[in-house]
Amino acid sequence: MVKIDKFEDILAWKEARKLSNNIFEIARKLEKQREYSLSDQIKRAAVSIMTNIAEGFSRETKKDFAHFLFIAKASAAEVQSLSYILSDQKHIVDSEFKIIYEKSDYVQRLLSNFIKYLKHNNDFNKTKQTPKTQETKITQ
Repeated sequence: MVKIDKFEDILAWKEARKLSNNIFEIARKLEKQREYSLSDQIKRAAVSIMTNIAEGFSRETKKDFAHFLFIAKASAAEVQSLSYILSDQKHIVDSEFKIIYEKSDYVQRLLSNFIKYLKHNNDFNKTKQTPKTQETKITQ
């Protein structure tokens, strides 16, 4: 099992970081098209995923941590919703939509599993073992 000593050890945070990088690439295209508000909104949603995971990790209780993970999960859903607008308005191609949608979905599933783990394991602390979803995916 993997231990979590800092928020950067959390797989969902690592995947959210990758998603954010994809979003910022797309946002640069949007800004060239003068779509500033849409660019800003999707960037803020993507950044919110990472920052809420990090902020939740710094909280004292599992309940607080889980609350911030729920917010991060909702931000991932916001990214998915905004990706539909980008696709519908022809700001991104189908392959870009698929990448954003699937990465957002993956982050949401990781967060859901982590939230379940926090709710059902009284022995969790930030230096103890992490859920099996963390263990099976960390191969980098």
